[in-house]
Amino acid sequence: MSELRFECLGARAEAHAVSPTLLLRLRITEPSPDGVHTIALRCQIRVEPRLRRYTEAESVLLTDVFGAPARWDETQQAMQFASVSLMVPGFTGSTEVDLPVPCGYDMEVAAGHYFAALDDGEIPLLLLFSGTVFARAAAGFTVRPVPWDREARCRLPVAVWQELMNLYFPGSGWLRLRRDTLRALHRFKSSHALATWDEAVERLLQESPR
Repeated sequence: MSELRFECLGARAEAHAVSPTLLLRLRITEPSPDGVHTIALRCQIRVEPRLRRYTEAESVLLTDVFGAPARWDETQQAMQFASVSLMVPGFTGSTEVDLPVPCGYDMEVAAGHYFAALDDGEIPLLLLFSGTVFARAAAGFTVRPVPWDREARCRLPVAVWQELMNLYFPGSGWLRLRRDTLRALHRFKSSHALATWDEAVERLLQESPR
């Protein structure tokens, strides 16, 4: 199984999932003539923020994640994005499968904050693979681990991430507040006869000193 290889061919938004789901298209190659019966695959996905450039507007929003740009050489470390599993059907030679990656829109999670700060370009992802390979053999099956050093890189277009969020949270986002803060905001909204939470926040922003 030393020849088992992984390649990420692209990414797309899943339009019909119960919750926001990104599909990463994988090509898996294992050239032995006996083929593979199945792979119980695990994948850890990390963001590699050092591998792209940032506009001035993006840099301002990313200070909450990495601090001042002058320190980014120290603070731009890889970030955990997701850990997912997949049962890969049997194949001989190579196969292509979709790896579903559930996604959230939590601005307090570093990866979510990072994605939301980007306007364009690509997001550098590192896919680290592990798991178990069940292979055909003359007398049944062999069971071997996926070699520990198997990995692949993916350049996720920011436009695909934005499309995914717009499918499930059209024109909106999520911000978690403490209950006492939310209650105070509720009182402000009611006392000013404001119809929506957006109007309440907009009024507060207008009243705050610039």
